[in-house]
Amino acid sequence: MRPDEYVEAVLELVERIPPGRVMSYGAVADALADRSGRASARLVGSIMARHGGGVPWHRVVNAAGRLPPGHEREARERLRAEGTPLRGPGADMRASWSPEEGM
Repeated sequence: MRPDEYVEAVLELVERIPPGRVMSYGAVADALADRSGRASARLVGSIMARHGGGVPWHRVVNAAGRLPPGHEREARERLRAEGTPLRGPGADMRASWSPEEGM
C-alpha cells in the first residue's frame, strides 16, 4: 500500500467508528496492518494530526483513553455529546470499538 493509500485507509476506518465508541491509535494501526504491513500507533497519530480534521478525530484516543493532545476540551465535549463513557480525564476504554463489530 502506498503512503497516500494508507492515509486514506486510516481516515476511512476512523469514519466508521460509531458515535459513543472510541479506538486507540494502536488499534487503528493493528486493524490496517494486514493490508499495509504497517502497524504504528505513532504513524496513525501523525496522520490524524495532519489529515484528520474531516473525520470524527475525537473518537481516536491513546491506549489509556487520553484525548488528542491540544484538543482535549473539544474532544471531551464531542464525546460527551455522543454519549461516550468517560473516565477521569479521558475516554473509558470499555467503549472501544473494533471494525469486526460492524456499526
